[in-house]
Amino acid sequence: MRKIGLLILLCCFVRLFTLSAQVRSEFLLEENWKFTREDNPDCVQSGFDDSRWQSVTVPHDWAIYGPFSPYNDRQKVAIVQDGQQNAFQQAGRTGGLPFVGVGWYRTQVDVPQCTPGKKMFLLFDGAMSYANVYVNGTKAGQWPYGYNSFHLDVTQLVKPGKPVTIAVRLENLPESSRWYPGAGLYRNVHVIVTEDVHIPLWGTIVTTPVVKKEFARVVLKTRIVRPEKSVPSRYRLLTEVRNPNGMKILETTSELSEFDMDCFTQEVIIRTPRLWSPDTPELYTAVSRLYDGSALKDEYTTTFGVRSIRIIPDEGFFLNGEKLKLKGVCNHHDLGPLGAAVNDAAIRRQLRILKDMGCNAIRTSHNMPAPELIKACDEMGLMVMAETFDEWAATKSKNGYNLLFNQWAEKDLINLIRHYRNNPSVVMWCIGNEVPDQQTENGIKIARFLQDVCHREDPTRPVTQGMDRGMAVINNNFAALMDVVGFNYRLFVYQDAYKKLPQQIILGSETASTVSSRGVYKFPVVRKANAKYDDHQSSGYDVEHCSWSNLPEDDFIHQEDLPYTIGEFVWTGFDYLGEPTPYYSDWPSHSSLFGIIDLAGIPKDRYYLYRSHWNKTAKTLHILPHWTWPGREGEVTPVFVYTNYPSAELFINGVSQGKRTKDTSITLQNTATDSLPSLERQKRYRLMWMDTRYTPGTLKVVAYDKDGKAAAEKEIHTAGKPHHIELSADRNRLTANGKDLSFLLVKAVDKDGNLCPGATHQIKFNVRGAGLYRAAANGDPVSLEAFQAPQMQLFGGMLTAIVQTTEQPGPIVFEASAAGLQKAVLELISE
Repeated sequence: MRKIGLLILLCCFVRLFTLSAQVRSEFLLEENWKFTREDNPDCVQSGFDDSRWQSVTVPHDWAIYGPFSPYNDRQKVAIVQDGQQNAFQQAGRTGGLPFVGVGWYRTQVDVPQCTPGKKMFLLFDGAMSYANVYVNGTKAGQWPYGYNSFHLDVTQLVKPGKPVTIAVRLENLPESSRWYPGAGLYRNVHVIVTEDVHIPLWGTIVTTPVVKKEFARVVLKTRIVRPEKSVPSRYRLLTEVRNPNGMKILETTSELSEFDMDCFTQEVIIRTPRLWSPDTPELYTAVSRLYDGSALKDEYTTTFGVRSIRIIPDEGFFLNGEKLKLKGVCNHHDLGPLGAAVNDAAIRRQLRILKDMGCNAIRTSHNMPAPELIKACDEMGLMVMAETFDEWAATKSKNGYNLLFNQWAEKDLINLIRHYRNNPSVVMWCIGNEVPDQQTENGIKIARFLQDVCHREDPTRPVTQGMDRGMAVINNNFAALMDVVGFNYRLFVYQDAYKKLPQQIILGSETASTVSSRGVYKFPVVRKANAKYDDHQSSGYDVEHCSWSNLPEDDFIHQEDLPYTIGEFVWTGFDYLGEPTPYYSDWPSHSSLFGIIDLAGIPKDRYYLYRSHWNKTAKTLHILPHWTWPGREGEVTPVFVYTNYPSAELFINGVSQGKRTKDTSITLQNTATDSLPSLERQKRYRLMWMDTRYTPGTLKVVAYDKDGKAAAEKEIHTAGKPHHIELSADRNRLTANGKDLSFLLVKAVDKDGNLCPGATHQIKFNVRGAGLYRAAANGDPVSLEAFQAPQMQLFGGMLTAIVQTTEQPGPIVFEASAAGLQKAVLELISE
């Protein structure tokens, strides 16, 4: 009995010690939020009755629930960047969803960690937009730019031991965006509690000024906040470094002197470091413990990577001393049917799809990214060009960032850089996109100011911006200012830029803007610009683009034949809500056609063109179009093959249509123009049979290696009548945390399992067990079906349905059914 008593006493002591040692605490405010679209100033008060408001979970995008309407943010505007000279009504420019207006969020939370003498902060990863934050009825602060993270010290507004009431007012102005921005508390909200003496948020800087195979020199700078009259020598910082396996490999201790300006500087050597790269995304951790005398005051963890970046004129971009081409994509922040509401599983799914394509970099166009994206890029191995603004002082959107620039630009830029300067995936800062200031009198001074801020806050990374004014920025010295010359499109100025500018390096900061619809093919197959059709689609043959853009191979050939190019960022990796170019005013068009991957996350044919060129380790053999064309019998139906093999032979029902070989004699110099209707450059990168005629049956392709030996083959078949539904999931084992997602591909196939590309059945979804139905998308840019409805029409015979876990582990049963098709059932496991 005495032993039991001693054991209980010991357990209590351990628990008490653990609690006392927990000097910093942080948690998310996800549940128990109330939301309304009514604008009532009284709702800031703690005693306000919000019981009739909608209950929501944050992250939350209020606009993604619709309904779609051509009158939601209908804009009368001329898009100068697209060559438009006269303003006209553009219905789907921002996605046709109701994001404009005011929304309020309220929650009440207990914070037992906030005892007397503690400090309490609120961190918002992003709030769209013009956030005004109130705590216990008093305004705590504001932050207008919806894409940026910001934090507020609310210590003076809370009473220890009392509930904390938080109210947030958000407002999205009309004509404030060129794409769908989302609405609401669409990113996470954090509560952080510290001691009075602490390391501030984003208060560490980790750099690796020397990186070799044998060792790396790591410099850690750690700012602290302390009482003004306290003696600096009281404070001591112990930092331990853990390797990618989580093992402590070294530690160092420093004392603060009066000359340190409240910033510790520590230096350590890591022997035989494991370097961060896209192929080896190795991450180290620095755990910093701040002491006041012998009392532990704070513990702050910083994740970092050991890697070096260098851009050498005439030679290129080097990561860890090895030359590397940026094979990147631009992505907007929305997650298709989930809207702007951030979700880690959805982000990681996108990155997995892109990595398999051979993509190694992301441009966060045209704004600050979500922390979840940067963390995932760190862990999965994708480089990031972190972008800031779509506007400076000159106007692109009537109520866009130009209203905020003069007062907020430096604050926004500082928050971005301090937030992400320790993340190894971030290799470059981008200070603007196609800003009209490129040709204003003050524009070059603004560019210098922004670049100076970047250099001041982070001298280790180069700075660029996406310029689209071609020869103008070359001749007015605007481009000469930047660390890296970044051109959006404008391939025709690359060689002049190299001759006239000092950097001797060019980045394709935004490229291609090819347009296509998954599974839709237009005849005859010819290269076109701004082609429009009655169905509001674009051809999946990948031969259509905008008047100001080009096809993928036009960029490939520049990147390969001009040695001073360092890579490209394709517009875009995924389709996104808004900007339905070229269908600017043709409702119901409301989402883009630029994506290599559609809004449902299903790869288009173009995905395999990029994969064949970018992914050197995986074998690619892809045939297009599908081979089910009732009514086209005997008509010319060209066949394209995307492959990383040099040659292939095509057979239709066993009859050879000839062998094609990629024509490597085609160069940039002997195809001096990328003007219409030439497909000459395409012959270097894709295999094309332009005269084949459709006959139902089997298309077969045999690919040959460089020695002429048959190395791979693939067949596609004419589909019969739709017979049953086929299901597959991106992940079958999930985490029971209430927010993990599985993306299920739903297909209509014939009795032999061939995809039925013309199937448009309405599929109904039913979810049982430890999960729930979240949303669906079919990739059709004109579909007005609600993403959240438990049914959706197939597009091109396919769609994607999304299942979300609850917090209870167990099996999840997903069922898909449709009239005239055999249903399908798939079981997932949540654990």
